[in-house]
Amino acid sequence: MRSLHKSKIRELERKANEIRQDIIETLVEAGSGHTAGPLGMTDIFTAFYFHILAHDPKKPEWDGRDRLILSNGHICPVQYVTMAHAGYFPRKELLTLRKLGSRLQGHPHRSVLPGIETTSGPLGSGLSQAAGMALAARMDNQKHRIYCLTSDGEHQEGNYWEAVMFAGKERLHNLTAVVDRNNIQIDGFTEDILPLEPLRAKYEAFNWHVLEVDGHNIGAFIAAVNEAHAIYEKPTVIIAHTIPGKGVDFMENDYTWHGKPPKAEEAEVALRELREALGKLGN
Repeated sequence: MRSLHKSKIRELERKANEIRQDIIETLVEAGSGHTAGPLGMTDIFTAFYFHILAHDPKKPEWDGRDRLILSNGHICPVQYVTMAHAGYFPRKELLTLRKLGSRLQGHPHRSVLPGIETTSGPLGSGLSQAAGMALAARMDNQKHRIYCLTSDGEHQEGNYWEAVMFAGKERLHNLTAVVDRNNIQIDGFTEDILPLEPLRAKYEAFNWHVLEVDGHNIGAFIAAVNEAHAIYEKPTVIIAHTIPGKGVDFMENDYTWHGKPPKAEEAEVALRELREALGKLGN
């Protein structure tokens, strides 16, 4: 992974702001989709596609690429927008989100969009897919890494914990899971609906190396990924504490934005706030 300087962090922060703006505009055009999660995970997706991943947008099937698995597929607007910014497809295509015949479906579909590693939708399945890829890579003596992005809410799925147990048992050190710990799900706050804590202790009990970071501190997140690369005896999970709806004041920490898009007038307010924040970041 390339070295990280303050100027690079500032560059990534500006890119994340631009991606948030495109997420808002894309969702308004679609008239449906999820808002809170995509805005909350933007900094992490930016870090992956513009610094961490070994990947080539011009050769999305390159054998040596790292694999990024999005388990909670409903937050795919952030992946689509980030991929467009990275050069996988033209940004103008973002305005086809969720429309008939679009490659940008409401949940990622591997066979229609190059660069998408798995088809996702049913929650809890992504880590099993990622663990299988990690085991296969180890058996084939491949050096690429597997990253699985998950929601905290899908930890309420039983099949998710089967994958946690399997990865710990197999000591899949080439696997890094990233948990979007934003504390919300469609019906409310996770700790009110089906509490997850103590989440760190649960992973540690299943032989995982556990890191916790501020999911909006890009430098800290990249440092956590670097540490994961240095762990050779077990898989690593990064519990990333994020703010759902990050960057838009009236959306932040409001679970009602989990599964709805902004209306035109709401988008105007959100975009104004994001543009003002971008101006403060400077050049």
